Amino acid sequence: MLVLDMDDTLLTDDHRISDLNKKVILEAQAKGVYVVLASGRPTIAMTAYAKELELHLNDSYIISFNGAIISRVKDDLVLFEQKLTVEQIYALYDYSVKMKTDIITYLDDEIISQTDSEYIEVEKEITGMTHRKVTSFKEYVDRPAVKCILLENPTYLKTVENDLIEAMPHLSVSMSKPFFLEAAQQGIDKAASLKYLADKLGILQSEIIAVGNAGNDLTMIEYAGLGVWVDNVAPELRDKADLIVASNNNDGVAEVVQRFILN
Repeated sequence: MLVLDMDDTLLTDDHRISDLNKKVILEAQAKGVYVVLASGRPTIAMTAYAKELELHLNDSYIISFNGAIISRVKDDLVLFEQKLTVEQIYALYDYSVKMKTDIITYLDDEIISQTDSEYIEVEKEITGMTHRKVTSFKEYVDRPAVKCILLENPTYLKTVENDLIEAMPHLSVSMSKPFFLEAAQQGIDKAASLKYLADKLGILQSEIIAVGNAGNDLTMIEYAGLGVWVDNVAPELRDKADLIVASNNNDGVAEVVQRFILN
């Protein structure tokens, strides 16, 4: 199994799959390798890329929302789903107000927030999703949702990350971008969902290659038989993988596939 983070790993900075990455990923699947996309993105913002890589023709899967949902590409069958409770979402909202950050969640394939922000604009651009700005976050969010993201400038948000981990140890907290601090249900991360899927497919831990670039990829990088960073990995994470390859803009994923699958 080859497990790929999307933004800043598989995708170039302009959110494309390079021709070489696509070519070798198709060749890997032809050799019988499961290719799985694992992203903090909502499911809806991953499907077109999955189909571009023909995951639906190869009976493969996507891990979305940082592991909170696992779904089969060909028919959207959900194998696994774990959401935050309404009470947890409200607690995160109150925390965001206290810490003076913006906060978003997702309902009905829309981004929900009470505020506007340059970082919410980034999420809109990345996902292509509609942003619904509501008068009252708590009144609008009346049912469980998969995750929340706190958004602020990277320097400040790093201090918030450490505080949130202490304040809410019952949640899974990780950085997906320097300005995105993600919170999901306890035990939810890419490694946990990767293990769930691999066990279901009868794939050994030693048979898994995972490629990523950010804090929310760390658990799967450490879990995989071969954990790989692309060269644009956050500096503090560089020593936490087995290997570093070329950057997301220089076909780092293709380098992994050519070295360890095709050759």
